[in-house]
Amino acid sequence: MNIVNISDPAWRRDDEPEGYGGPYFQLGPVVGAKRTGMSVYELGPGQSICPYHYECAEEEWLLVMEGNPTLRHPDGESQLSPSDVVFFPVGPAGAHKLTNATDDVVRLIMFSDVVTPSATVYPDSDKIGIWPGEGTEKLIVRRTSGVGYWDGEG
Repeated sequence: MNIVNISDPAWRRDDEPEGYGGPYFQLGPVVGAKRTGMSVYELGPGQSICPYHYECAEEEWLLVMEGNPTLRHPDGESQLSPSDVVFFPVGPAGAHKLTNATDDVVRLIMFSDVVTPSATVYPDSDKIGIWPGEGTEKLIVRRTSGVGYWDGEG
């Protein structure tokens, strides 16, 4: 059994555009989880975790640990507080984006089931991301690049 204390995690950073990102820590790989995931995010002022999106296969949960992030959702925006919990169902009803619009640090925890293959839809940029599974190529395409079912056949 692996025990992990998230008060001072081994933060990672990705090379993301201005307005996105911040340190994060994915616990699943550390504890050996295969079917569920948990990530801790720390957002500085003006930063968002990722673009507005919804999942086609995975349910997600949010727990606010510190600060007051703004949650964009299909019905508008909501200001969240520490200890708030939000559930994001599969599909358009679960669309979300989390942004720190304050001058203080925000710390969030996201939980999800892990489903592969899976797809994520980004309504603002009209893209779909396909995640085939571990060790395979990810693919993000514009919806307009789609072809018909019989395209290229016979």
